[in-house]
Amino acid sequence: MRIKIVSVLAFMFLIAGNAQDKKWSLEACVQYALDNNISIKQQELNQELVEEDILTARGNFYPSLNGSASQNWNFGSYIGQRGTRISRDSRGNSFGLNSGVNIYSGLRNRNTLLRAKKSLEAAGYDLEENKNTIMLYIVNSYLNVLLNKESLKISEDQIIISQNQVEKSIGLVESGSKAKAVLLEAEATLATNQQQLTAAQNALDLSLLSLAQLLQLSHKGFDVEDVLLDMSSVGLEYNDTDDIFNKAVSILPEIKSAEIAVETSELNVKIAKAAFQPSLSFGAGLGTSYQHIKGFKDELSIEDPNDPGNIINISNGFGEQLKNNMGYNLGFSLSVPIFNRFQTQSNVSRALINLKRAELQLLDKEIKLRESIEQAYADAKAALDQFVSSEKSLVAQEELFRNAQESFNSGVMTSFDFDQVRNRLVNAQSTMINAKYNFVFRTKLLEYYYGIPIVMQ
Repeated sequence: MRIKIVSVLAFMFLIAGNAQDKKWSLEACVQYALDNNISIKQQELNQELVEEDILTARGNFYPSLNGSASQNWNFGSYIGQRGTRISRDSRGNSFGLNSGVNIYSGLRNRNTLLRAKKSLEAAGYDLEENKNTIMLYIVNSYLNVLLNKESLKISEDQIIISQNQVEKSIGLVESGSKAKAVLLEAEATLATNQQQLTAAQNALDLSLLSLAQLLQLSHKGFDVEDVLLDMSSVGLEYNDTDDIFNKAVSILPEIKSAEIAVETSELNVKIAKAAFQPSLSFGAGLGTSYQHIKGFKDELSIEDPNDPGNIINISNGFGEQLKNNMGYNLGFSLSVPIFNRFQTQSNVSRALINLKRAELQLLDKEIKLRESIEQAYADAKAALDQFVSSEKSLVAQEELFRNAQESFNSGVMTSFDFDQVRNRLVNAQSTMINAKYNFVFRTKLLEYYYGIPIVMQ
């Protein structure tokens, strides 16, 4: 039985040793998630899309410039370039360049640009909120791994104690001091401890798997660093939830994003109201054309300047026609809205409704934030009280266990009574480590609300 136990433990330690190729710290886990998490990368791409919206909004202030070119064929009767009717087939080209710029449209372009900038700012806060959420998940999972490691250590210690019980019982039975039932009872206790060890190892493996999946890593060979938590002077640094709330409401990205949503809605109202105002634009353009009559040379009939009354033909090719037919235009365009079937009014009403919704969402987030802080503070205070009481209980149970172990070794206490004391010690140890890690996480949550970086001390 002893050889079997040692073999099992050696095999488990060998597996653990091979799996510890790299032990991850909490900071390394957090940084890796921030660098590689898919949802974070998607939000970063969303930021890039919003940056393109800013570029588009800025472009509204610049004039447009467009060129045009055409090739056409005419058959039968048509009006030529000189305004005369021609009854011959021809082909031609036309070229143009047009530009336009908006001068005034109720400050719509300005407010659209401001809205795009606000959207980029909000996207940054949304990204930060997502990062914070992932960090809190990682902290919770990391602490869960550490808790399960301590639970595994407790189970391993119980195996050693049970093994010593079995060895001592063998000696007592062989010497005739105790009945064989004592040995059977010790072996049964050892078997129970082995089951508990297996359960503790499975819990640790599952917690490591959960953390690895959260990091989107392979669980093979994944392990975390052992962290020694200093619990010598525990306590709550904050005595008033109002202080935490006032700090949180001024720095948390989810509140900042909701505030920007209100500002964006106000800009949407201004943009909608701009449709009530006149709009003024300026445009300019130039154009030219070329025409060739089928079966004729590109010539132009004009009066001979040296011989008045005499008609001569001069070359009128592609380049000459483009130069001679060049024309320019420019002008202003004013549009005054009079009646558009209540569409503008409806758009303004929708924008005002959305503004009220954004204000209510901000208020709702602030209320829920206060509730979360008050709940987190109550949970942290309860966890602290539980840790303090469980620590005192553990000290008492450890003293009882030492006395019981001496009594059992001297033969005064039965193995059954000894196991009862030992089980109370194990329960006290489990309660203490659960309270410890629960208090650490609750403290980290309060620190998050207060704007303190999430790191292990």
